[in-house]
Amino acid sequence: MAARLALLQKFRIVIRAAQRHSQWVEKQCGVSGAQLWVMQELQEHPGLRVGELARRMAIHQTTVSNLLYGLEKRGLIGKERDRSDQRVVKLSLSADGRALLDAAPKPARGLLPEAMRKLDPAAMTLLDQGLQALIDGIGLLDEDFSSQPLPFMM
Repeated sequence: MAARLALLQKFRIVIRAAQRHSQWVEKQCGVSGAQLWVMQELQEHPGLRVGELARRMAIHQTTVSNLLYGLEKRGLIGKERDRSDQRVVKLSLSADGRALLDAAPKPARGLLPEAMRKLDPAAMTLLDQGLQALIDGIGLLDEDFSSQPLPFMM
């Protein structure tokens, strides 16, 4: 019983830390944590398409489109049609977007993705197995949950 409660407390710490970081990001620079992550991806990979960006962030393409809408409205990103195929839209940061990203709190991808990047392969495997067992224990879940950012990061 005590071990389960200690584990539950650790989940609370992880979730609340990610939540606080996202709120702090928004307060500091006026964009959500997920939008800042979009901007980081576009800085590192200029010319990404919406679908590619969705895959890099492991979220729905529609969710990425919604995030991009807010960034484009503020002039932080630009969209350009591919000259050889007008159906293709390439994304990039604007000068204002680069300035905001440079001044924004780090890590731009958020605490959870950054912390996971630091885990060694053995720790990642153990974490994956443990989380899968937890998901299996929960039972009936919507498969789309895995492609949606946490609500406080939007």
